[in-house]
Amino acid sequence: MRTVVIDGPRSIRVEHRPDPALPGPDGAIVAVTAAAICGSDLHFYEGDYPFADAVALGHEAIGTVVAAGSELRRIKVGDSVLVSSVAGCGACPGCATRDPVLCYSGLKIFGSGALGGAQADLLAVPAADFQLLKIPEGITTEQALLLTDNLATGWAAAQRADIPYGGTVAVIGLGAVGLCALRSAYLQGAAQVFAVDRVDGRRQRAAHWGATPIAAPAAEAILAATGGRGVDAVIDAVATDASLTDALNAVRPGGTVSVVGVHDLQPFPLPALSCLIRSITLRMTTAPVQRTWPELIPLLTSGRLEVDGIFTTTLPLAEAARGYATAESRTGEHVKILLTP
Repeated sequence: MRTVVIDGPRSIRVEHRPDPALPGPDGAIVAVTAAAICGSDLHFYEGDYPFADAVALGHEAIGTVVAAGSELRRIKVGDSVLVSSVAGCGACPGCATRDPVLCYSGLKIFGSGALGGAQADLLAVPAADFQLLKIPEGITTEQALLLTDNLATGWAAAQRADIPYGGTVAVIGLGAVGLCALRSAYLQGAAQVFAVDRVDGRRQRAAHWGATPIAAPAAEAILAATGGRGVDAVIDAVATDASLTDALNAVRPGGTVSVVGVHDLQPFPLPALSCLIRSITLRMTTAPVQRTWPELIPLLTSGRLEVDGIFTTTLPLAEAARGYATAESRTGEHVKILLTP
């Protein structure tokens, strides 16, 4: 099979490897029909994370089950499925909450070394009854891919932001996760959302969906727009030192900063005294992907939640290197890259 691998900063290639074996009687093999490049994949691409051996990339995929273990009960050969980017054992009390982050054995993420990469022809999926979901009728390819990670992450970020009905929210970073968080914030009660990004094209994309665009850094402008008080909640979908500082400065006393951006490996100089005095709540999370599906799927199929316009570019798997270079450009024209094996 073919799989996208990286062996150094900006060194992407499509490599031929042996087809994966069935990962036990509770596992499955998925023939990938569509995969996506996530913003967190760029941490490998840009050299933020060290790795000794080539890494098979990708954790967002949908496809067709071509092999299924004997112990599977919900998933069978021939099913069109989406794959949770975050994997758990599927059998422990933590996974019983449908949140793989709480897995007693520790969560695993596809395309990070522990499991195979989803930007490939085939993907081995352990505990497939837990990791896979048969794609419901009425869910499009792009919606299904977003349900594997970005939409689940944006939705959870908004849930953990303690948004009051009629409240104000700032979303920092208008990539796919930030745009999903923006739409989620509105559905969860926000009356006004400030859309923060350095790229004008991305701010204008958010403005098209009703948000108030502000160039980053945004704390000063947000304080001015809120009479010096700050917003009720900030969702940081970037998590650089600069964006985290901006978030903490833009939130009101007693407000919440919800972080789903992926920070680098360097310590962040948290202004703990200021957060203490202002009674700031800081939450950080990896997406509880499986737990979000019963909430998100009815919203998508009913039309209450729209995610059109987040995928902007489609390329064949063979052009993965071009896809990564496009994603790294972080322009207003190119937001989310879809790869087709």
